[in-house]
Amino acid sequence: MRLLLISNSTMAGEEYLDYPKNNIKKFLGDKPVKALFIPYAGVSISFDQYEAKVKAKFNEVGHDVISIHHFDDAVKAVEQAEAIVIGGGNSWNLLHNIHKNKLTEVIRKKVMQEEIPYIGWSAGSNVACPTIKTTNDMPIIDPIGFQALNLIPFQINPHYLDANPEGHNGETREVRINEFILVNPEVYVAGLREGSMFLFENENIQLIGNHTCRIFKNGVDPYELKVSDDFKFLIK
Repeated sequence: MRLLLISNSTMAGEEYLDYPKNNIKKFLGDKPVKALFIPYAGVSISFDQYEAKVKAKFNEVGHDVISIHHFDDAVKAVEQAEAIVIGGGNSWNLLHNIHKNKLTEVIRKKVMQEEIPYIGWSAGSNVACPTIKTTNDMPIIDPIGFQALNLIPFQINPHYLDANPEGHNGETREVRINEFILVNPEVYVAGLREGSMFLFENENIQLIGNHTCRIFKNGVDPYELKVSDDFKFLIK
């Protein structure tokens, strides 16, 4: 199984998908790949517009995408895909459409059994987890169940932040994640900061980026791991 799970698409002051584009290029390899793009997390952007943004950046690094909305049969589109790319946006809307189109198991089979590459960022990383219960997104629609693709056995919280803005008295991200692990004591959560990503291949997992990753588990104080640390415990 080969996964590239990215925290966010865009760093402040940079173009869309600019910082991870070379990681995407390396992950997909030198031979041009035309990946199936799933734009279902987009809400205020049309699928055509979303596809065009992603296509432009993939073309820069020698690869291409075609959006699933162009196919009459979404299941067949996944079955024939040579790679799957799921973009960010709203995780609830994304999972709703994955479930509505009956894509959960067919995506799992393609990625886990046929081992085609999977790339996701933000919401696309959320749905690679067992559930979307650690998303930051507002539940704008019923996701038809919280169970996601379950490609990895732990949860990711993308765009992870350590603190609240000054003057804001609401709960911090850490408080909310600690609530999750109290209710789900068997599950690890990785706070994946912006500019960071997980690479999973050959049964190994690696943190890529310039930031540490914050690890949460019930009964253990949250702690930081750096890129040189061993993350295999997350996938055992």
